[in-house]
Amino acid sequence: MTPGLLYLAASIACSVTVAAMLKLARGWRIDVRQAIAVNYAVAATLCWTVLRPASDTLFAAGTPWLTLAALGILLPSVFLAMAQAVRHAGVARSDAAQRLALFIPLIAAFLLFGETPDGPKLAAIALAFCALYCLLRRPSPDSEPAEGGRDRWLWPLIVWAGYGVIDVLFKQVARTGTAFSGALLLAFVLAGMLMLGYLLWRRARWEWRHALAGVALGLANFGNILTYIRAHQSLPGHPSVVFASMNMGVIAVGALIGALAFRESLSRLNLLGLALALAAIVLMIPR
Repeated sequence: MTPGLLYLAASIACSVTVAAMLKLARGWRIDVRQAIAVNYAVAATLCWTVLRPASDTLFAAGTPWLTLAALGILLPSVFLAMAQAVRHAGVARSDAAQRLALFIPLIAAFLLFGETPDGPKLAAIALAFCALYCLLRRPSPDSEPAEGGRDRWLWPLIVWAGYGVIDVLFKQVARTGTAFSGALLLAFVLAGMLMLGYLLWRRARWEWRHALAGVALGLANFGNILTYIRAHQSLPGHPSVVFASMNMGVIAVGALIGALAFRESLSRLNLLGLALALAAIVLMIPR
């Protein structure tokens, strides 16, 4: 296996690991808020030491602070939503919803940035919305208790919208010329500060086990980002392969982990949604 494919496999594993840890957090009685706060401290530290963003560009005159502030608010908020989605809807549906969020910046490119839509992309968007409907569709009232029923579709929907907006904001930052590593570091720092302020305001009782869970979460979170970057660097001539393999891999592995490790049950409509999500990603591959 080539280094690029190894990086890709590692990135898929890290992404699914994040969802699995969020799923396990409740059973282990982990305060997800504290874990997410520590996660951003770990991710920011690793971003600074591994990616080494140029210090002179961090506070340049053109730094888009409003966009970065929005990212600082959205990142922990959507992370918390992901924790709720995994808890109520499961790993498979939550991971699929997160990956389908990639179509929101595609729609934004057409509506906001003047990109011309073509047939395959429009078909991919249509399939993505069909997939989202199938994934979020609730079972009949006879097969599902009323309590918690709304949470099974609402939280994945929030995850889908939230990660899509985050992707659009990162693309907006890139359009200003701000280096990705620097923007990522600033977003992590702002997100961590926001979570810390919230926990201090709530007078959270800090415990080592919550912090250790946050360290593990931060390692997996940053590992996902780093190995995805390295996969693109190792396969510079095949960006579409990296893009498609990453998204399809997370959906497929997430479904397997959900079914085998957590005994998650998916309806036929949910399984159709997973298949449509994979088909939508295939249509996105440039030809």
